[in-house]
Amino acid sequence: MTFTINEQRFLAEAGIGRLATVSPEGVVQNNPTSYRMNADGTIDIGGMGMRASRKYRNVEAGSRVSFVIDQQVSLEPYVIRGIEVRGTAEALDDEEPPFPPQERAVIRIHPERIISWGIDGGSFDFTSRGAE
Repeated sequence: MTFTINEQRFLAEAGIGRLATVSPEGVVQNNPTSYRMNADGTIDIGGMGMRASRKYRNVEAGSRVSFVIDQQVSLEPYVIRGIEVRGTAEALDDEEPPFPPQERAVIRIHPERIISWGIDGGSFDFTSRGAE
């Protein structure tokens, strides 16, 4: 699954997103987090105490993920844009984080479905690619 040029530009400038994971007990967790786009189309999530975080433990236990990056561009006219990435993830130890002060552990997202809106023009342009 690859991102379009406009999606790549948006992801490069947005800077923060929200990662949703599910615990083995079925409890959903959703947290704001920094990220980095990788050349191979994966996304790395970093954090200050990543290894001890619930999201990292959920991914270690096999959680699928949903990652949303969005922006409200204006109210008048109402313009929003964003991307939701659904897929698998892996908890990696001793990896370079998105930002140097963060712990050397990341969650790497492998996109399987990409849903975007407002990226190619107006707020209501909507695209969806990949498996449900």
